[in-house]
Amino acid sequence: MKRINNSVLALSLFMGMAAINAQEKKQLTLDEAVQLGIQNSKNLKIDAAKIEEATADLLEAKNRQLPELKVSGSYMYLPIKPTVDLKLSGVSGGGAPEVHQVAYGSMNLSVPVYNGGRIKYGIQSAKYLVEASKLSTENDKIAIAYNVAQAYNNLFKANQSIKVLEENLTASQKRDETFLKLENNGVIARNDRLKANLQTSNIELQLLEAKNNYNIANINMDLLLGIPETIEIEVDQNYIDEGSEVKAVDYYVNEAKENRKDLQALAQQRKAAELGSKSAKAENLPSIAFTGGYVAADIPKFLTIYNAVNVGVGVSYNLSNIWKENSSLRQSQAREKQLAATDELLNDNIKLDVNREYQNTDYSKKRIAVYEKAAEQANENYRITKNKYDNGLATMTELLDADAAQISSNVGVINAKADAALAYRKLLQTTGTLTFK
Repeated sequence: MKRINNSVLALSLFMGMAAINAQEKKQLTLDEAVQLGIQNSKNLKIDAAKIEEATADLLEAKNRQLPELKVSGSYMYLPIKPTVDLKLSGVSGGGAPEVHQVAYGSMNLSVPVYNGGRIKYGIQSAKYLVEASKLSTENDKIAIAYNVAQAYNNLFKANQSIKVLEENLTASQKRDETFLKLENNGVIARNDRLKANLQTSNIELQLLEAKNNYNIANINMDLLLGIPETIEIEVDQNYIDEGSEVKAVDYYVNEAKENRKDLQALAQQRKAAELGSKSAKAENLPSIAFTGGYVAADIPKFLTIYNAVNVGVGVSYNLSNIWKENSSLRQSQAREKQLAATDELLNDNIKLDVNREYQNTDYSKKRIAVYEKAAEQANENYRITKNKYDNGLATMTELLDADAAQISSNVGVINAKADAALAYRKLLQTTGTLTFK
């Protein structure tokens, strides 16, 4: 393996640390990060606009039950004398006055009485769709809470890896100093000292990679939370103790059926679709309304009308419905079938998701015990190998291999605990019970 220039690596580490130190630091617990992510989520802003749109549709549906009052008026000037031929008995057309202007106005009132229930169904359907929009927003909040937790977890793992590698780099550098003295005193060969130096360089490379991953994770976290990318987030590792008590899988399946917001939103959409079919059937029924109006007109020197008030009942029926097929009804019924199939598919997916995440949670918890056992073995192996090496019973290669195994195992324990905490949160997300304060 090609030897890495230690001075260049040291300079890179120094520059990376200088960049981090120049950042503003902000300590956040996981719950605080989740709250901040929800508060600044751009997806939730889109959801809020969708709720406003659904609410406007509800207002429009309610407006249909209110009276319609229309007022119109007009004034016309006639530059050319019109020909007026009155057919009234005893009135001569030649003696008609000259007409140069006409003014008239009207006011019409219509109060809906019966329309087959279309207005009532429309209002109730719009209410269901507003509720569905709100439930979809709650579902998105839960998804955002998990996404923030996932980013927080990545940031924590990257930070912990840096700490472990920094500790091992310090120990490796001290060992290099010791081996250099031993080489100068003729105790060890130069080749053994170079092997130790190479191990140090490898740790430095791992540390550079860990710092790079940490910086990327930090920027991703800043963007999720809606804060400037220059802020360095300090995580609180207490969250890794979550999920210590996991119940039977049936419990989580039942929780999902009761709490999944997307399932509840779909139920509201199905209710709205059912009312849409009823409204479509009502199109074949007549509409009845009370009507009223007022008309006034003035043609100077010829005709004046005022106090022309009328009241009555209006009936409207589209006779073409007799031979035309109700396409709106067929569309609405197809929508009902589509939502029913979607509901069945979603229920199946929920069962699959809950069972999968339950298994992942159980697997993650078991991994912790395995990694802890491996770390204990690796630490003991390094201690024994170090004693053997000091007494000339082990080679330099064996010592360096034991050291590398110790680093990998210790990082593995930290990552396993963090992954288990995240797996438990994912399980809660699939049940719709992931909380956010």
